[in-house]
Amino acid sequence: MAGTHAPLGQTAAMRAIVLRSHGGPEVLTPEDVPDPVAGPDEVLVDIHATALNRADVLQRMGFYPNPFPEAVEIPGLEFSGTVSACGERARLWNPGDEVMAIAGGGAYAERIAVHERQLMRVPASVPVADGAAIPEVFLTAWDALVVQGGLTSGRWALVHAGASGVGTAAIQIAKAIGARIIVTCSAGKVEACRALGADVAVDYGSEDFVAAASEATKGQGVDVVLDVIGGEYVDRNIQSTRIGGRVLQVGLMGGGATSVNLGALLPKRIALIGTALRPRPLEEKIAVTRRFAAEVLPLFEDGSLKPVIDSRYPFAAIADAHRFMESNANVGKILIDVR
Repeated sequence: MAGTHAPLGQTAAMRAIVLRSHGGPEVLTPEDVPDPVAGPDEVLVDIHATALNRADVLQRMGFYPNPFPEAVEIPGLEFSGTVSACGERARLWNPGDEVMAIAGGGAYAERIAVHERQLMRVPASVPVADGAAIPEVFLTAWDALVVQGGLTSGRWALVHAGASGVGTAAIQIAKAIGARIIVTCSAGKVEACRALGADVAVDYGSEDFVAAASEATKGQGVDVVLDVIGGEYVDRNIQSTRIGGRVLQVGLMGGGATSVNLGALLPKRIALIGTALRPRPLEEKIAVTRRFAAEVLPLFEDGSLKPVIDSRYPFAAIADAHRFMESNANVGKILIDVR
């Protein structure tokens, strides 16, 4: 976790989900661990809710190294809650403020300490316990599509896994800025994606997204692709992208090793960009968070954006929540109510 942990006996213990081994959902072990202690520039937050992400599943399975090897391994990349205490140099927040943030880990717990500038205020239109559905997916989608991808009004985006947390955020962001969007999803999720605003929803089981992208853009190709799949999608993304377009690789659900037809990539002058929020240095996370807070959070207040919550589980049933995520049945976020 971001803050240090005081020895048991010197401070109260909190409940957390600790990984003592790696494997299936059964390794998600609830334990009492020492409360985190906020550093000088940090804020201590009482977590109301956290949310599941694919990286949590990978970390649980042993494919994502513990980012804080000096501490107990507590997963969890995002949270919402209320400020309970502030470090001696922290000035941005007061006890009782409702906040949310992404974190390098440690959000599967009752409390967390993070740098004060990583926190964002939960929009007034969103209950604090629902705020955990916002940070990771909306930051990821906006950073990939808009900041790095250059998506603007009138341009086309292609987003894979359109019914996922990132996908449902991407649809809303694209529509909020006046862009047009094609998504891929399973047959049972097509209508949900259309209801959120997708201009074209492609059933990947029976339809070809390359053909759909060509038809929608009158043969020009899309301006930016957001892909969480990888694998054999990489070549097809290149086929779907216009000259000078960008492909943002933000996940590898379909595999990380594949062959790429550079003969198609080069003449189109396409930028193939790999990106992830979690490994970035603190300064970069703070920078993207502050810009997101200024440019995107107001869109939750006017109703242009909203967290899409599929289901929520009690803290004690987090293993069941992981099983549900692995079934790929959700549309939007899976939340964990911590308190």
